[in-house]
Amino acid sequence: MAFEVRRIVTGHDRNGKAIVASDERLSTSGAPRPGIAGRVEIWSADRMPIDNSEGAAADAQKKGFVVKYNYVGSGQGHVCRVVEFAPGGHKFMHRTETLDYAILLKGECDLELDDGKTVHMRAGDICVQRGTMHAWVPTGGPCTFCFVLIDADPVEEGGKKLTTHYPAG
Repeated sequence: MAFEVRRIVTGHDRNGKAIVASDERLSTSGAPRPGIAGRVEIWSADRMPIDNSEGAAADAQKKGFVVKYNYVGSGQGHVCRVVEFAPGGHKFMHRTETLDYAILLKGECDLELDDGKTVHMRAGDICVQRGTMHAWVPTGGPCTFCFVLIDADPVEEGGKKLTTHYPAG
């Protein structure tokens, strides 16, 4: 199922006044993997702090810097994307070396952790995902999230680093 997201990007004119640099509709169709109805990359950067100047790599930031699995993975980047999960799809248990803001925009979904516990989420709920093993399991119909993933150091627990676990799916 294809969906569309409107991306409005601001900037500055030569006098330093705010402008709308671009206003466009981004659409997707097809599934990058089972269980995902579609996804749209909104913006990303491969370093912090981000260069917001007009001469910066805005075109590259629009295109995306996804270099490792589904996130930046440069150690200093971030990604913002919108994803629609299809109900009944493949449950995808994974962990990334990121801090994620998972904002449920539409539908309902269970956040499932690797111990089998679940937390039910409804539209408007936000999960702060801190490098744990997890899966998103839609309940009822499709659900749409906005994800902001920020590169982070891997968690260290019990004397070992909990690095990315991202099975082919």
